[in-house]
Amino acid sequence: MPQLQFPDGFLWGTATASYQVEGATDEDGRGPSIWDTFSATPGKVWRGQTGRVACDHYHRLDEDVELMKSLGVQTYRFSIAWPRIQPDGSGPANPAGLDFYDRLVDRLTAAGIKPMPTLYHWDLPQTLEDAGGWPERETAERFGEYAAIVGARLADRVDTWWTLNEPWCAAYLGYGNGHHAPGRTDPTAALTAAHHLLLGHGLAVQALRSAGAGQVSIVLNPTQFRGDEAAVRKGDAVANRIFFEPLFKGAYPEDLLGLTARHTDWSFVQDGDLEQINQPLDLLGVNYYNPTWVRDAPGAEESPVAPGVTDVEVWTPEELPVTDMGWPVEATGLTDLLVRLHKDYNVPLMVTENGAAYPTGPDAEGNVEDTERIDYLRSHIAAVHDAIEAGVDVRGYTAWSLMDNFEWAFGYDKRFGLVHVDYTTQKRTPKASARFYADVIAAGGLDR
Repeated sequence: MPQLQFPDGFLWGTATASYQVEGATDEDGRGPSIWDTFSATPGKVWRGQTGRVACDHYHRLDEDVELMKSLGVQTYRFSIAWPRIQPDGSGPANPAGLDFYDRLVDRLTAAGIKPMPTLYHWDLPQTLEDAGGWPERETAERFGEYAAIVGARLADRVDTWWTLNEPWCAAYLGYGNGHHAPGRTDPTAALTAAHHLLLGHGLAVQALRSAGAGQVSIVLNPTQFRGDEAAVRKGDAVANRIFFEPLFKGAYPEDLLGLTARHTDWSFVQDGDLEQINQPLDLLGVNYYNPTWVRDAPGAEESPVAPGVTDVEVWTPEELPVTDMGWPVEATGLTDLLVRLHKDYNVPLMVTENGAAYPTGPDAEGNVEDTERIDYLRSHIAAVHDAIEAGVDVRGYTAWSLMDNFEWAFGYDKRFGLVHVDYTTQKRTPKASARFYADVIAAGGLDR
């Protein structure tokens, strides 16, 4: 038995996102998304790369499911491309788009892998962005309608659903500093988008439950802050509690309203919105990569914590190792975050993304010996076990990512995959980390 044995029923999985892996962006009736537009805009993505082909998962569905099966993966978190289902973000469903996800769910189920779809992983139909995007209330309403369409087709075979992935990124990086699609730089729009993303979530939860869905939740990327108390409190308000408090308590925190007063009076929050957002959740998806060290910086307009919104600066202790993204590696931050969420909100948790980018490629024999990723995964899986030992109800761990893929504004420069992808040939090669993870799954735990 491994020294760190996980509870019976603990789910081991992996994850991807539609625009990052599918390709086939102009096939079978799919409409353009904001990421199609953004990545085709000169200067927005590394070397002008796009997700037009990505990992060609759309055509290699069977091969990729077999790959997961060979690793012993028990659950697969994927996202559904909204513009495949509704090319313009509204109206009747595109049958070919639904058929693709129908096949994926059936292949996964036949392979003994539990499908866990995410309805929105940032690929908003461009037509909706042209009408104003997430800062417009109508986008939230359309999202609820889209959720109803997908739920009606798949809820009979899908038990666990995620509405949104990381609304922090969609709001702040998409509308606050323009580093992500749609590339807008307006703090007021970022805050308005955050609210409408939450409203869309609430409407989607109700639509999915009406369609017979089982477990329904949302995936957040809460930040585990380190640093001086004032900066941590500010950062926690604008990066974390802006989502936690409406979801679990039905209100926005008072200090958030004060911190953002120079940008908005929050008049976009209409009567009944918070009740719509405050839907009961069956669990909470938690994405974690690294902690963030902050210090107070009065007057600073730009901040990675909430671009354009709050005056804190981010720094990293020099002694810590970093990944190829420049992110510090400190696994105890994951334990601390899970314990905090359990204490403050008392909701079952699932680690829905955790992983690291390293550039290790095939050696002369074609093997990918990514020992740094193995060390990262080992320490963070142990950190999840530490949280469980501390009494936290953690239901599963989903490694990011199944395979190397389109890493948003970084294009194909950053590799997070357990499986190496040769983007010229589309050859998949499991890395040493994939074999390590397969052993963890088979054993139900690991040795320290």
